[in-house]
Parts: sequence; structure tokens; C-alpha cells
Amino acid sequence: MAIHKIASFPSLHYSPFTTTRSHRVSSLNCSTTSSSPFTEKHSIERYQRDQWLYANTTTANNNNKPIISSNLGSTREDDIALQLPELKKLLQVLREKRESEGKCAPGNVFLVGTGPGDPELLTLKAVRVIKGADLLLYDRLVSNHFLDLVALHARLLYVGKTTGYHSRTQEEIHELLLSFAEAGATVVRLKGGDPLVFGRGGEEMDFLQQQGIQVKVIPGITAASGIAAELGIPLTHRGIANSVQFLTCHSRKGGTDPLFVSESAADPDSTLVVYMGLSTLPSLAQKLMCHGLSPETPAVAIERGTTLQQRTVFAELKDLSEKITSAGLVSPTLIIIGKVVELSPFWPMSTKEESYLMQA
Repeated sequence: MAIHKIASFPSLHYSPFTTTRSHRVSSLNCSTTSSSPFTEKHSIERYQRDQWLYANTTTANNNNKPIISSNLGSTREDDIALQLPELKKLLQVLREKRESEGKCAPGNVFLVGTGPGDPELLTLKAVRVIKGADLLLYDRLVSNHFLDLVALHARLLYVGKTTGYHSRTQEEIHELLLSFAEAGATVVRLKGGDPLVFGRGGEEMDFLQQQGIQVKVIPGITAASGIAAELGIPLTHRGIANSVQFLTCHSRKGGTDPLFVSESAADPDSTLVVYMGLSTLPSLAQKLMCHGLSPETPAVAIERGTTLQQRTVFAELKDLSEKITSAGLVSPTLIIIGKVVELSPFWPMSTKEESYLMQA
């Protein structure tokens, strides 16, 4: 069953900061070549990444279809090599600017959460911080609505990750944040959801603080809260769910087995919210049922929640994996498991004789 959002109000869809990236680069006398790391919003690669696929622009035969690179490691190295001269030049410009202003203190780094996807769920504080950035490093799930808020002088740098392609390693992201902060820039690290909920924001904060850089966190609405609210699912409910657990089932090596599933995850009086669990769901569901969770437990999977592209699959736990496969859901997909799912007005199953709500 698919749920489609009503179009959002236009307040965040239009911004006075919709100038092309080439104008922004030229304001600091940086290169405007097609390989510029600061023009990704309007590049083919940017749109391919928005489709959750990194592909090169070569075509095969005469079908004009892009070929997926067979050596993504080499592609990544080529990308970085092309970006380095301009990154170094921007660092030099920022250092000279700080020296001319007589400043010696390092800049600040802001870890900013953009929420689950709907641009109208961005906080006012996040908008203010984004507009004040000199450099903005953004992830794969950050939409163009948020990037359009940056000031005319700001630079954007894509550092997103997807399965099989990391445009930057986590260590390289740390070094980029540190280098630009030490040059006196106001750096914004833009992440989907909340930066401290499965966003590796804690690692970035710890690294920078150890180097003497001040880090401020601007929270975002995490996917669990925003998407559950969109579907009318209370994550906790008196007499039904007295707790909620957030679980990541992403396998570090890209396998189909979740890293660890404790017995407490199968608590029938708790709501389980699974991040990054699409590929490991069959194994997860089996483990939950082995730990005692009923196979008939209500569950829902939501692809690109709170956006206009949102798709949902409701099912009992025992059937969820099969129905997700049939519907063809792709990442990013959030999964909610628990009796509270039946309280959603979109729950398609026939109401039981005595519903969970009546039992409360």
C-alpha cells in the first residue's frame, strides 16, 4: 500500500539563494571547470547519486545507457584527484581572508540534522546556521531544497556514501572538517535525520574536539519520529508499548546478516525501529521470531519517508520481507515493528475482535 504526500508549501522550495554554483565559486576566484567539487548540484553525477546509483557518463554500444563503473575505487580516486587543486586553493583563500581580518582563532563546525526528508521539517536554527556557512559538507540523503539555502559565498562539497561507493572515507571527512575549521571557516556538516542518531556525528565531534575545534550540534527530527508521525503511528502508547528501541541492522561488510540482535529487541511491549535494515531484514525477522516475538506482529516498511516519493508496505512480521521484495522498495527504507503499527489509520488488515487499542 503506497501513501502519497500532499505537496509541501512553497516556502522552502524557493529561495533567494538559487544562484548557480559557478557564480558562487567565482566569488572566491576559484576554478569553475566541470570537474569542480563545488558544482555537483547541477552535474550529472549529482543526479545519479540522487537516484542512489553512482555511474559514469560513458555509454555502451548505441543504447545511450550509462555504464556502471566496474572499478568504483578507481573512480573515487579520480574524483578526489580532480578536486584537490580547487580544495587547496579554497583553503588558501580562506587563510588569507582570516589573516587580512587579523583573526587567529579557528572556525566553528556545526553538525546539522535536516530531518527525515520533508524540507518543511527543517528547524529554524538549522536554516540560520546553513545560511551562515562558508563551507557545507553534505551527505547522500540531503536534498537540493536544503542546499538552496546557502549564502552566495558558500561552497558545497559532496561527501556522501552509498553501497559500493564512498565519495570520501570517514577519516577523509574528519580531515576536511579539521582543515577548513583551522583555516577559520564556518563549516556545516549536513546530515539527514539527526546527526547523533546513526549518523556518525559522535565520531566527527569527538575527533574535532580532540583537535581543539569547537563543535555545535543542531538536532534534526530523526527518521523514526518523523516517519512514524507521518503515518499516525505512536512509537509509545499506554498499555501497548512502554518503550521504543532504535536498531541499526546495517552490516559493515555489506552482508545479509545483522551485526547483533539481542533478546530484548523481541520485547512484545516495545516498538522496534530499524534503520538501514533492508538487506538484513529476512535474517532479523527470523531472529526476532526465534527470540519469541509473534510472527503476526504488525510491521511497516517506509521508503523515502515524508517525501513526495514515499512508498509504504504494511504486513505482519512473517510476511514483511516477501512483500517488500514484491513492492521493490529500495534504500533508504525505515522499518517499524510492533503492536503500535496497527494503530495507524493506514493499517490495511481487518480489525481484530478486540484491538490492541481496546486492550489498553
